Amino acid sequence: MILPLAHVGGGVLEPLQLLPPFAALAAYAVRSRTLARQGRPVPLWRTLCFVTGIALLVVALVTPLAHLGEELILAHMAQHVLMADLAALLMVLGLTGPLLQPILATRVARSLRWLAHPVVAFALWAINLYVWHLPVLYQGALSSEPVHALQHGSFVFFGFTMWLALLGPLPQPEWFGNGARLLYIVGVRFTGAVLGNVFLWSESVFYPDYRPGQEHWDLSPLQDQGVAGTIMMVESSIVTVLLLGWLFVKAARESEEKQTLLELARARGVELSERRAARAVASGRGDELRRRLERAATS
Repeated sequence: MILPLAHVGGGVLEPLQLLPPFAALAAYAVRSRTLARQGRPVPLWRTLCFVTGIALLVVALVTPLAHLGEELILAHMAQHVLMADLAALLMVLGLTGPLLQPILATRVARSLRWLAHPVVAFALWAINLYVWHLPVLYQGALSSEPVHALQHGSFVFFGFTMWLALLGPLPQPEWFGNGARLLYIVGVRFTGAVLGNVFLWSESVFYPDYRPGQEHWDLSPLQDQGVAGTIMMVESSIVTVLLLGWLFVKAARESEEKQTLLELARARGVELSERRAARAVASGRGDELRRRLERAATS
């Protein structure tokens, strides 16, 4: 079915939802400039990731997609995919330890570090995802701007912490190695796939408040729900393939770097356990350990 694009309508301006992403972008720019002056510039690819993530948030919030999201479930689902999954993922990829240092030094941030623990981040993300798709809340966002802002804000926040646990610069538990990360990716994607399949195959109408918009677009409620589930499934599949590829490359690189450190230690007569080398590489401190080995061997 071809949608009548002439009736898409204009964008939507919701300042309550636009303020946080622009504030985050301004803070990122200020901190990046400070680090550049200190000789610790943020890699360009990370900056591009963060800016692209913010851009996706803005696209989801102000373009005609936001207008359609008030009429069709599939458009509202596309909004959520852009914001809670893709934008949150790109923003996390844009972060580094030095960028977050001023925030992490605050008492509030220290007290909230537990939110980025893999088990906690996954559980809260999953609970948030399913709770907001309950009819009373999902439809409530249609009629209340504060509820709508809370819905989108919580999707982005818990999506951000979920990706932060997997891809962010914060230290993670020692057990959260590549094998655990693989299970994490599978768990996240499976959780989303279950919800997507419910939308795709259900014979029940979940959100009757969308009926006026569905009639306007000549879509039945079940067609609208089915396309929404398809959007969720397709996006999830693409991201999963990319993440599995990233994990494979990461594991191969870490294995090679660990072996290099062990060989350097043996060549220099320095004792280094395989566990210590693996822990240093996994935490991104392989270069630091290599320099220590070189200094220890020459002293």
